[in-house]
Amino acid sequence: MSHFGGNTSAPALAMPVLCVAQFVVVLDATIVTTALPAIRQALGFSDAGLQWAFTAYALVFGGLLIFGGRVADVAGRRRTFLIGLGLFTAASAGCALAWSPAALVAARVLQAAGAALLSPAALALLTTLSEPGEGRRRAVGWWTAVAAGGGASGWMLGGLITEYPGWRWIFAVNVPIGLVALMMALRVLPADRKTARASALDLGGALAATAGLALLVYGLTGAGDRGLSRLSSWLPLLLAAAAFVIFVRHEGRTADPLLPIGLLRSRPVAGANLTALAITASTTPAMYLTVLYVQDVLSVPAGRASLLFPAVNLAVIAGSLAGPRLLARLGARRTALAGFTGIAIGITILVVLPPGGLPVAQLLSAFVLIGAGLGVASVASTQTGTEAAEPALRGVASGVLNSAAQVGTAVGVALLVPLAAATGPTVMAGYRIGFLGAIAVALAGALSSFLIPLRLQPSDAAMPTTADYSPAVGGSKRRKQTSS
Repeated sequence: MSHFGGNTSAPALAMPVLCVAQFVVVLDATIVTTALPAIRQALGFSDAGLQWAFTAYALVFGGLLIFGGRVADVAGRRRTFLIGLGLFTAASAGCALAWSPAALVAARVLQAAGAALLSPAALALLTTLSEPGEGRRRAVGWWTAVAAGGGASGWMLGGLITEYPGWRWIFAVNVPIGLVALMMALRVLPADRKTARASALDLGGALAATAGLALLVYGLTGAGDRGLSRLSSWLPLLLAAAAFVIFVRHEGRTADPLLPIGLLRSRPVAGANLTALAITASTTPAMYLTVLYVQDVLSVPAGRASLLFPAVNLAVIAGSLAGPRLLARLGARRTALAGFTGIAIGITILVVLPPGGLPVAQLLSAFVLIGAGLGVASVASTQTGTEAAEPALRGVASGVLNSAAQVGTAVGVALLVPLAAATGPTVMAGYRIGFLGAIAVALAGALSSFLIPLRLQPSDAAMPTTADYSPAVGGSKRRKQTSS
């Protein structure tokens, strides 16, 4: 097995290829936000339907990530990465050429499906090909910096691209990047070693999980728009709960589960996923509301407004690169707590934004704290969530971790943005309610950090064992797994 770092035989370009692909995948979750007004005008979206240009991507991405991680473990991580990257690139071209709201949303769904195959395969490859210890912490630090930087860059690049070359280019730019990455990946990624038979894919579990997540976000969006007094708000949430119950029962009975229940019994894995969810559920709505505040309340054009957001990008990258050092000194739990502290303080600064003028210093200070906190907490979450899973399950563990982050994005926006729009006697009162909600989510994330161990021990990493991967019905034999 080849590795990154040190005296190794792995191609030097392997990690950059994986990181660049992840950057573009995460970028497309947020870059569309500042382009939404232009997309509505060009394609004739209704006010209610416009959010699906954003939500459809996060929803399908989050819903299929666990399945994508399982595909990577079964079919091969290199193969899955290449298929996902190819689908993502082709769907990006479809988004750029969209002629109607339905065409754009459909292309976004396909784009997200490609991303759901690509992302967990890439993270599993990275953790498998990096040396345990300092080498893996450094690789995860770079990965997190690139991924978090991609999400943060969307707020800036979306405005610039929309105002100058036009909104279609926020999708079209992915095509040359994807083609170059595909050609490089074919040359630099190591060949797969077969780990399981192709028939082991759990399509029933994937369908139940995706349906549950879709119904959950749809129900929360409807509750935010219409309130909880109507049956139409509760019905999707009840159906989501039923889908999740079916999923858990199915996973406990099937011979080849999509998500080994034992994986989530691991306290470090559960803590890592809860923190990943809280990171995005707090920071994405806060940034989304800030974009709306700058453009709608202060009437700043999208291109000029985007010049404020590089502070977020730089802070995210700095926090992510500092994260491995903090992990080594403070341990995972304290590192995550430090990150959530920065996020909460940064959003608190946004609570007191004025209704007029352009408070540049106030916005920049908030962005620096939010970005740095996001980067630091993400490193702790990513390192723990992958390191605590045994090597044979790192594909699905990566999928679960990424899924938690994407679900956090979708749920946070679905809950807090409509809450901000519907609450308070004035526009600014509504924004403040939304920011306070994001602070509450960040504090909940800080509490979930206590599930993460101070320092990951070998015993922690062994908790989701192949014994837990055995079916609950039909015998208790342990299946041996081999790492790809």
